[in-house]
Formats: sequence, C-alpha cells, structure tokens
Amino acid sequence: MEKERERERKEEFDASEIEYVSYGGEHHLPLIMNLVDQELSEPYSIFTYRYFVYLWPQLSFLAFHKGKCVGTVVCKMGDHRNSTFRGYIAMLVVIKPYRGRGIATELVTRSIQVMMESGCEEVTLEAEVTNKGALALYGRLGFIRAKRLFRYYLNGVDAFRLKLLFPQPELHPFLPMMADRDATQMHDDHSPTSEEFSELHRNL
Repeated sequence: MEKERERERKEEFDASEIEYVSYGGEHHLPLIMNLVDQELSEPYSIFTYRYFVYLWPQLSFLAFHKGKCVGTVVCKMGDHRNSTFRGYIAMLVVIKPYRGRGIATELVTRSIQVMMESGCEEVTLEAEVTNKGALALYGRLGFIRAKRLFRYYLNGVDAFRLKLLFPQPELHPFLPMMADRDATQMHDDHSPTSEEFSELHRNL
C-alpha cells in the first residue's frame, strides 16, 4: 500500500528539468521495458521491444528527470496495404508522479515529427476506450476515432483505433508538428514550434 501511495504521489519539478533523448542503443532497452511492464496492461516479449527499437530507433524517445527515466514512446512506420506509408505508435508511458505535465505530449510529437519528415501520410494507434487521459491527449493532437475494436485487449476491454492524417504538402507547404505544451507526447532551426503545431490543428 505504501509503495502504491509513493507511485501516485505527484512529483514537483520544472518542465525545463526534463531531458528528452532519442533511443541510443542497448543500454536504453531495459529502461523502456521496465516502464512499459509497470504501466501498460499488455505483456510484451523482449523480441517485440527489439523489433521496434532496432528497426526504427529514430522513432523511440525517452524522458529523464535528474537521471531517472520517467517516460517513453515506441513507434514504427512502413507501407500499409501497399497504398499508404503509415506511422504507428505502439507504446506510450509516463509514470504516474509525472503525468499531466506535458511529457507524454512532448514524446509523441517528437515521434510524429520524425514520421512526417520521413514521408508518412498518417499515424495510427490503439487506445483503451476507458483510458480517458490518453484519448484526450490524442484528441488534442488532432487524432480522430476511426474505429472501435471490440475486446481488443487481453483484459477484454475495447479499443479505439485513432488516426492522424497529415495535410498534403501542396495544400500546406509549411507543416508544423509540435503540440501545445499545456496538453497531457528535437528542436533545431528547421523544427516547428509548439504554437505552430497547435495553430495547424485549429485550422484543419
């Protein structure tokens, strides 16, 4: 019971203290596995993790606070039915004391930006219909509920398949991909800002 209370306790920190890094190799794999095994209902084998992080390391990111891994996102991309180049968000985790502070939004938007820059036309994922936090987060990022999947998870819970469609370049020559930091998922000179991402989705 005491351990559960400790996990639920909100951590006080400044957003600038969170460090985001892309997957850097085998030393990051146990950190990702530990977070996912703790927080997600679906069990995954080490082969599943390696499938994602070895083939698409550029799509996986980790969040650290003072050296402690507090969040991660794991994704892939590829051809879907030989017609669409699609990104897919497989796992997203932020530990409970750090939720509600924009870390999940930052993780997801970093992956989405890489997918977009790699030529993806859309991004999909599944989320439990009971996971209101995740559904709200993805809704703020512009995802729509494309389909309901009955008893999708091993625990018998239904899922929504969520989809984000990228605007066509000829219609939107400048495509920002960072979400509003107040939401609860590397910037360089060519990377769009969070305000620009939010403005895009207000206009879609």
